[in-house]
Amino acid sequence: MNILKFQSEEDFAQTGANLIASLLQSNPKAVLGLATGSSPVGVYARLVDMHKKGLVSFTKASSYNLDEYVGLPAGHPQSYRSFMNEHLFNHIDIDLSRTHVPDGNASDLSAECAAYDRMLEENGPVDLQILGIGSNGHIGFNEPDASLSSGTHVVDLLEGTREANARFFDNLEDVPRQAVTMGIGGILKAKQIVLLVRGEEKAEAIRDAIEGPITTQCPASLLQSHPNVVVLLDEGAGKWLK
Repeated sequence: MNILKFQSEEDFAQTGANLIASLLQSNPKAVLGLATGSSPVGVYARLVDMHKKGLVSFTKASSYNLDEYVGLPAGHPQSYRSFMNEHLFNHIDIDLSRTHVPDGNASDLSAECAAYDRMLEENGPVDLQILGIGSNGHIGFNEPDASLSSGTHVVDLLEGTREANARFFDNLEDVPRQAVTMGIGGILKAKQIVLLVRGEEKAEAIRDAIEGPITTQCPASLLQSHPNVVVLLDEGAGKWLK
């Protein structure tokens, strides 16, 4: 596990963008695993800038997002499809038909989860998976539990997770109670994982994930078992690491 700590938000974001751009320059057909949330926003903004300057192209790339809320149409402003369109897809040359986000509004969610896993199996593995981390150690929406699911599945969101995401909605009651998420097994199949972590509120989670025991009570700790993980931290997130 390669851990890099940054004092500058600019350096944090540019380093993450450079990792993705370098992959696409060497492998234009790369399969990208993408995440939402506040931590990757700066990285996506730098990628858009690099694309506009002619430094990186996404024309042959494909992408698979980690998760999506259950019950929100794709066009809902707080859906993760809308997030990706706003922060990345609408500003680069990627073919939207090659961008994939789980359909949390599907009539048969079990079938949707199975279909998503089949796509990943047929078109993967993911070459580079972007991850964030929740304050309780979740990755994707894989919440702490006695056991974790390997494949894509529907998860009941913990109240702490819903409260953390309530800032994006008018009130807590508007935050969906379920999500579709790639499972831990699917995430760990990626050839390389880049974990982006910003903010002091994530310091305990990242300490447990990197220096604590591997346990399903901190899903991110399972990243210790992966052979190629890069962790990008700001000063606040990394303040409790030894």
